Amino acid sequence: MAAIEAPVRRWHWWRRRGQLSRVRLLVLDVDGVLTDGGLWYGPDGELIKRFDVRDGLGIRLLQRAGVEVAFLSGGRGGATEARAAHLGIRHCLVGVGDKPAALARLQGELAMAIEVTAFVGDDVNDLAVRPRAGLLVATADAALPLRRRADLVLEREGGQGAVRELAERLLRPTHLWREISGEGWRERND
Repeated sequence: MAAIEAPVRRWHWWRRRGQLSRVRLLVLDVDGVLTDGGLWYGPDGELIKRFDVRDGLGIRLLQRAGVEVAFLSGGRGGATEARAAHLGIRHCLVGVGDKPAALARLQGELAMAIEVTAFVGDDVNDLAVRPRAGLLVATADAALPLRRRADLVLEREGGQGAVRELAERLLRPTHLWREISGEGWRERND
């Protein structure tokens, strides 16, 4: 007889809304969050990753609103660093073996408390940051253990606008969002 899986925990909107309004530092895993988790290799062995342009605009909007955005990834390969540079991400931590320790150092460097830190992940290795994140967010296609422990499970999958979805949720109550959704975005789209 197959085991019955417990349903994924989803918080009521009012509880999430309070946590979302406190976010000042958004830390993103890369593979499986900003990408679909696939790794493509070119003929010379170079790593190629696909990033969603809507996520890029979401990151730009968050930066404009004063949210510090950082990348924190165990992977390497150059594509992540290039994407971070393109988006003006000042903190791009790659090849990280101990995510909680790296996140703690980043929080210390930026003088950001756990309570104002959100982390978006997609797999069980991201569960380790739970004690360091005031808001743990999972993509829709994240591993079940992460979705069960996450404070918020997004509706979009990694690499398919998940970060943009979160950006809109964070920005909806702000004047900036009302302005952009009424008048549009005039800066470049990344």
